[in-house]
Amino acid sequence: MNGRGGAKTAAGAHLDRGMRLTGEDFKLLAGFIYGACGIRMPVSKKSMLESRLQKRLRILGMGSFAQYCTYLFSPEGQENESVRMIDLVTTNKTDFFREPDHFAHLAETVLPEWVRRYPDRESQIFKVWSAGCSTGEEPYTLAMVLQNFADHCPGFDFRIMATDISTRVLETGRLGVYREERTDAIPLEFRKKYLLRSRERSEGLVRIVPGLRNKVRFQWLNFMEDDYGFREKFDAIFCRNVIIYFDRPTQETLLSRLCGHLSAGGHLFLGHSETLSGYNLPLKTVYPTVYRNLP
Repeated sequence: MNGRGGAKTAAGAHLDRGMRLTGEDFKLLAGFIYGACGIRMPVSKKSMLESRLQKRLRILGMGSFAQYCTYLFSPEGQENESVRMIDLVTTNKTDFFREPDHFAHLAETVLPEWVRRYPDRESQIFKVWSAGCSTGEEPYTLAMVLQNFADHCPGFDFRIMATDISTRVLETGRLGVYREERTDAIPLEFRKKYLLRSRERSEGLVRIVPGLRNKVRFQWLNFMEDDYGFREKFDAIFCRNVIIYFDRPTQETLLSRLCGHLSAGGHLFLGHSETLSGYNLPLKTVYPTVYRNLP
C-alpha cells in the first residue's frame, strides 16, 4: 500500500510541475491576450495568469500549459476556448456608486444642462454608454440616477448601452441579481425604489426592478475590433478604470474612437486614476476626470 501511495504522490508531483506556467508559455499567452483585447500582461502578472488558468486545464483534462497553448492556438481552440480564456483573465472589479462624485456631477450639472439645451426633450433621448460595464453595477447605478431625474423632469427619457468583453459578466448584468451586502453603497431611497428582495430572505439576494433592467442593453464588445457594430452618438460615455490596462498607443486609439461616439457637447467620464494628459483629443476638462466634447 505504501508503494502505491508513493507512486501516486510522484505522479501528482509530476502533474503539479506540468501545471506550472513556464516563461515561454507565459510569453505566448501574454501575446495572445494583447492581440485579442489589447490588455498588457507584464511578467508581474505571471502568477495571476497561472492561477486563473489552472482550473481550465483541469476542466479540459490537460496536464500542462504547453498542452493548453497548443489547444488554444488550434482552430478548435480559437473557436471554443479563446472567449473563455479572455473571460478568466479580464479584471472585473466594480461596485454600485463607485466614485460617487461622478454620479452627483451627472445628476446636478450634466442632466440639467442637457434639459436646457433640449427644451423639446420629448423628441430626444439621453443616451449613455457604460464601456467596460463588468457585472452591471455601473449601468444600473446610472439607471437609478437617470430614472430618479426623470421622475422629477416630465418628458425626460433615457437609454443605456452596457458593453464588456467578458460574456460571463454580461450574463450577470442581464440577470440583475446581486448579493444584498453588495448594495450597501446604494442610497436607502434608491434601494426601496429599485431593488426587489428574494422571497427567500435567507438567500440574501436582490434583483434590479424590471423597469430599470429594460432601460439597459447589454452586449459584447471588444475594444480592439475594427468595427464596434454601431454608429450611435452618446450624450455621456462612462469608460472608467479601463484604459489603465492598455499601453499608451492602444489608449490613444481607444480614446479617439470614444470621442467619435460622443455627441456634440457630450461628456466622457474616466476613472480617477486615469488622465488624458499628453493626448490630442477634442475634449475639455469640466470636472476631475470628466471631459466634454468640444462642439
